[in-house]
Amino acid sequence: MSLAQPESIEDIKARNKALIKEVLEVYPEKTAKRRAKHLNTFEDGKPDCGVKSNIKSIPGVMTIRGCAYAGSKGVVWGPIKDMIHISHGPVGCGQYSWASRRNYYIGTTGIDTFVTMQFTSDFQEKDIVFGGDKKLAKLIDEIQELFPLNKGISVQSECPIGLIGDDIEAVSKAKTKEYNGHTIVPVRCEGFRGVSQSLGHHLANDAIRDWVFDKMEGKPALFEPTPYDVAIIGDYNIGGDAWSSRILLEEMGLRVVAQWSGDGTIAELEATPRAKLNVLHCYRSMNYISRHMEEKYGVPWVEYNFFGPSKIEESLRKIASHFDDKIKEGAERVIAKYRPLMDAVIAKYRPRLEGKKVMLFVGGLRPRHVIGAYEDLGMEIVGTGYEFGHNDDYQRTTHYVKDGTLIYDDVTGYEFEKFVEKIQPDLVGSGIKEKYVFQKMGVPFRQMHSWDYSGPYHGYDGFAIFARDMDMAINSPVWKFAKAPWAA
Repeated sequence: MSLAQPESIEDIKARNKALIKEVLEVYPEKTAKRRAKHLNTFEDGKPDCGVKSNIKSIPGVMTIRGCAYAGSKGVVWGPIKDMIHISHGPVGCGQYSWASRRNYYIGTTGIDTFVTMQFTSDFQEKDIVFGGDKKLAKLIDEIQELFPLNKGISVQSECPIGLIGDDIEAVSKAKTKEYNGHTIVPVRCEGFRGVSQSLGHHLANDAIRDWVFDKMEGKPALFEPTPYDVAIIGDYNIGGDAWSSRILLEEMGLRVVAQWSGDGTIAELEATPRAKLNVLHCYRSMNYISRHMEEKYGVPWVEYNFFGPSKIEESLRKIASHFDDKIKEGAERVIAKYRPLMDAVIAKYRPRLEGKKVMLFVGGLRPRHVIGAYEDLGMEIVGTGYEFGHNDDYQRTTHYVKDGTLIYDDVTGYEFEKFVEKIQPDLVGSGIKEKYVFQKMGVPFRQMHSWDYSGPYHGYDGFAIFARDMDMAINSPVWKFAKAPWAA
């Protein structure tokens, strides 16, 4: 039997189980027992993928996760373009997160947009000893003097802030009052909190609830409502993704009143509780605030997936089902309009990609959401997993993966390399930390956190770019000169 071409699903399952056993044998007994809970082979009919998730990584075993600060500053708050986001603590965290995500936005940097600027309180040893509240207050004063057109400030706390007990809430309240109600939001997202960046998402959502929504209680609406108002939730406009999604929603007759949070503004956040429907892209990072708006303001939410034509059609119809016949007809009109374009893309690239095997390991929703786009091109997902997924993410994944798919949660560097070496996929889709490891192994790779400096990948326009990029990665002539170890 060929390792690369198993004869049946049962052969695949047996191979994967043997591979998991082989990988675990290198660990000490206690570590192996713990890691075994995070590795599995999916079986049809099961309610989830059979792996433990959202558990602290094992010290000493390399993890690819980020921290709570990364989840709040890097994902939820950072892309809000007309606010200034202070990295409160030593310079390193702010510098590392500075402009590292490709959250596209429209505006003039330093005037009405600040996404690519780095603001830090630059903690020194004396600040650790004597506290940084006065320094934070001074920094806010300097920001108001230098950038008076900012619409708000968030304080993204780094690890030392929580350790020394600085009262960022008191400083924020005092400065909000001093500057006539100017929005200043303290976010307790110290990196050590929680299991991974996932808790940072939750903390950031809670800060929006407590410091943005509650502030708007009893105030008049910011816009004249219509029956077709929707908010895009959990799209960070990486490479222009939210713009591609917005085009389709508006073409079907909906009005997008807010984008969370790529190319978004504080006013859009404030206006969202008056939308008729929240359309949720990244479930992991924004389900908390979506549930809150449903419970408190009666705004329903629906998940959507705009990766690849099959899932786009399914999602457009799902969104339209919440509205009247005008929107339902609009959805069908949009689908019909773009189908010839999609047929042409598939006709061009599917013959070049048919049967190619892909292994994924990404954060957020991509380990499941992008599967449909690969399958539209005739490609097969043979392994997938999340950096910081929860059990409900793995439950949702069952609707995407096939029987026998290898599942790995918070996979270690060693495990991932061994899985790739043994399964021998034609493409790996993961993050920047893994990119050069696999390329040096001679394995085609796409950076699926920020699209390898390409994109967008959402929407119909995005699928054409996605297909081109996957073809470019796999069929590049460079692989004639860089052979994988098993092909040498």
